[in-house]
Amino acid sequence: MLEIKILGTGCPNCIRLENLCREVVAENNLDATIEKVPNVDDFWKYGVMLTPALIINGRLLVQGKMPTKHTLVHWLVDNQ
Repeated sequence: MLEIKILGTGCPNCIRLENLCREVVAENNLDATIEKVPNVDDFWKYGVMLTPALIINGRLLVQGKMPTKHTLVHWLVDNQ
């Protein structure tokens, strides 16, 4: 099972990243949990300075920018 965390305070890009993750998980029939982490105080635990940030299975893959859908599919499928 994939463990996906989206770190962000609720800005438009944070919302877009969450929606994109949900879309990719559904389209690829992946077994995953998606958790939003909106509390800025929790960001430092993951080494995040910029949002949105994406953590898959405990590994920080991107912060401060949006991955393309193709890249996100690749990351999620490779980490399942």
